[in-house]
Amino acid sequence: MRARHKPWADEYLNKNKDIIEPEPKQFKGNWKSLFESEKPIHLEIGTGKGQFIVGMAKQYPEINFIGLEVVKSIIVSAVEKVKETDIHNVRLLNENAENLSELFSEGEIDTLYLNFSDPWPKNRHEKRRLTFPAFLEQYKAIMKKSGQIILKTDNRGLFEYSLTSFSKFGFVLEDVTLDLHAEDDPNNIKTEYEEKFSAKGLPIYRCVARIKS
Repeated sequence: MRARHKPWADEYLNKNKDIIEPEPKQFKGNWKSLFESEKPIHLEIGTGKGQFIVGMAKQYPEINFIGLEVVKSIIVSAVEKVKETDIHNVRLLNENAENLSELFSEGEIDTLYLNFSDPWPKNRHEKRRLTFPAFLEQYKAIMKKSGQIILKTDNRGLFEYSLTSFSKFGFVLEDVTLDLHAEDDPNNIKTEYEEKFSAKGLPIYRCVARIKS
């Protein structure tokens, strides 16, 4: 995702530490203390401008949500969206998905969302895909034994690659959808990308992969 550089991003994030946690590693193994509740924790990797995670937090107040986004010029938009609402079950992290094992302990995450991740279509970039085995290993380590990964994408190549990767790694595919919007699911929260692609008539692929218990 390309974003215009925002020189004021650092200052803005520093002023909103109640939304974006500046020192997330200190909460490894103890994220529920930050939320001050025992609610399940769901993690979105690649939160972007925050439309999905804010929509989910509104729809599911019984769940705490953590959104991870590496680009500062993008995550400031997510912070703004949270500020515009009256929700208190969202925290954002300006971190890289490669560092998950430094941020979360075993079994802390109930559900993990991968929404419209960069497909990295060239073979030499395979290791950068968020469903590459090295990433799946990290996900499995921080998720509960019955945890699930929910993936949405407009990219058929990434979708097929991910299905194979999940299966080879031992995840159980519980739901595979080749045209999500044709199902007209009222509970589906759309991302910014999802709205853009569906408006063009492009199919949205979705799958749910659960850790084999």
